[in-house]
Amino acid sequence: MTLKQFARLLLLLVLVVALDASAREPQKSPPARTTTESKQTRARDLGIPFEGTPGEFNAITDVAGVEVGYTTLITGEGKLEVGKGPVRTGVTAVIPRGHDSLNDPVYAGFFSLNGNGEMTGTPWVEESGFLEGPIIITNTHSVGVARDAVIAWRIKRGAADKTGYWWSLPVVAETWDGWLNDINGFHVKAEDVWHALDSAHGGALEEGSLGGGTGMICYEFKGGNGTASRKVDLKQDKNAPARSFIVGVFVQANCGRRPQLTIAGVPVGKEIPGQVYKEEVGSIIIVVATDAPLLPNQLKRLARRASLGLARTGSVSGNGSGDLFIAFSTANPNAANPDLLTHTVETIPNDRLDPIFEAVVQATEEAIVNALVDNHDMTGRDNHHVDALPHDRVRELLKKYNRLP
Repeated sequence: MTLKQFARLLLLLVLVVALDASAREPQKSPPARTTTESKQTRARDLGIPFEGTPGEFNAITDVAGVEVGYTTLITGEGKLEVGKGPVRTGVTAVIPRGHDSLNDPVYAGFFSLNGNGEMTGTPWVEESGFLEGPIIITNTHSVGVARDAVIAWRIKRGAADKTGYWWSLPVVAETWDGWLNDINGFHVKAEDVWHALDSAHGGALEEGSLGGGTGMICYEFKGGNGTASRKVDLKQDKNAPARSFIVGVFVQANCGRRPQLTIAGVPVGKEIPGQVYKEEVGSIIIVVATDAPLLPNQLKRLARRASLGLARTGSVSGNGSGDLFIAFSTANPNAANPDLLTHTVETIPNDRLDPIFEAVVQATEEAIVNALVDNHDMTGRDNHHVDALPHDRVRELLKKYNRLP
């Protein structure tokens, strides 16, 4: 064993011991780790017209089994002191099959629209066609600690894989929150990642400035997390009833310039002028989930279609933007089980995918707008302030452009 390998092993053992110690005591989040429960106002509440039919929660969790959890870190105000704050950041966790099926990988595909960003683990997603474990989204300078924390969490919470090995290449993605957050203070810790994973749940989801989206800015309004879903009915044949599927999308939205913002075809950004940055420095992470039985190459095609939903909101995916998308399917459980020499899997022919492509585009657009609408003003480091999208003004503009239903 080389010195470098020994150092890595030692670090992993320290993380496991720390997690073991934390598991023996009741988990008490410090005051900084909050989940703000306030009345949600989503895009549809403003009368913004969207195409397609959403699922029960209009969220990625409409795909059965998908769970989402957050840790939100908000402390301090005023002048930046690196290492002390102000802190405006956090962690988001997406678990494809939920806590009970951590060792059952899902078919997945990855797409980079513009690569000025990071999403770890994707070379193996591309090579194997499987996503193994959760997806973590945080700030740019916390990718490393989040990646290591996921490995330690999986060792503690789950068994070795079917071959008996502890082996993990976690998918951890980021967007930059340095305008509002003490990003070089490294405030995200392993326990924050564990809390997001342990608290992940199905059902209705909070949106806006929490979890990894806490300090994010989108189209130079306050950005963050957003989600949406679509029902898709596909006819099996002329004489059989349609079969229903769900497509869900989750975004950590931190992209775009103010003049670009378009909502339901209305040039909202040009009508509500303002500036935070001199040039685009943001990014967006998009996670697409479905229960439709699709193969990895088909899921890569779904991930590409998220680009079109992003474009509907005005983005041109600028040079400084990290626009990275991943799609997975919860169908075909046990497809990665090595105990069987061969597997029979279900899939949908490429010629029948157009309604699913359309659902991805529609849900991506709405998820981004939800991230803007279900939000609030925020002041961060050095008193940098970002306004939330003003609801009354949006309704005025929808009426002006005859877009209210």
